[in-house]
Amino acid sequence: MNSLAPDQCYSQGSKTLEYSTIVTQQRAWRAVCLCWVLSTVTGLVPIFGWHNREKIGVDERNATPGSIVCQFTTVMRMDYMVYFNFFGWVVLPLTIMMGLYAEIFYVIRKQLNKRAEASSDSSSKYYDKELKLAKSLSLVLFLFTVCWLPLHVMNCVHYFCPTCHVPKTAMYIGIFMSHANSAVNPLVYAFRINRFRRTLLQIWRRLLCKSNDPSLCNISPPAVAEKKLNQ
Repeated sequence: MNSLAPDQCYSQGSKTLEYSTIVTQQRAWRAVCLCWVLSTVTGLVPIFGWHNREKIGVDERNATPGSIVCQFTTVMRMDYMVYFNFFGWVVLPLTIMMGLYAEIFYVIRKQLNKRAEASSDSSSKYYDKELKLAKSLSLVLFLFTVCWLPLHVMNCVHYFCPTCHVPKTAMYIGIFMSHANSAVNPLVYAFRINRFRRTLLQIWRRLLCKSNDPSLCNISPPAVAEKKLNQ
């Protein structure tokens, strides 16, 4: 079995130590809380006055019986949806994340090529794992773009070209796709990450298990099961 050279072991170990030093649990919690605060403030901006409240009920009076009326597209101002929501909170972060992922893939590919030349199996496995994780996260980013971009594009068309007609059916489909993105992410994690898939299957089995078949309900958590196997 091939072994890592001392400098390779030190490089890989130093990177792990550096990551553990920078990404502490406290800083991770702070980052999560900051994301929630920013998301809450962004969502509450229309309530603070950036809306079209005077137009509530106009579409309902003009709608035909039995038709579905979306009050959101009437009340929300398009300048908020385009400039603040799309350009500020979608285009800018998405561009930054795409640049970061491009840099991550470049670094991992570069390291894999170096390890292939050095015939270092242990190091290659480490970077293969990192590459698989990066692909999973980039897939999440891609699906986010696919699900949200149509709605924002239609908002831009509606705002910058008032005379252009955007079918309501297309708008409703875009709204549905944006909401469906939240349901797609767990499936991506389950498809790409084995531990997440096992946990998801465990949850579904507990939800679908029948009283006459208790064996389906008696399932050990993945962490416990792995610990028992190791013992």
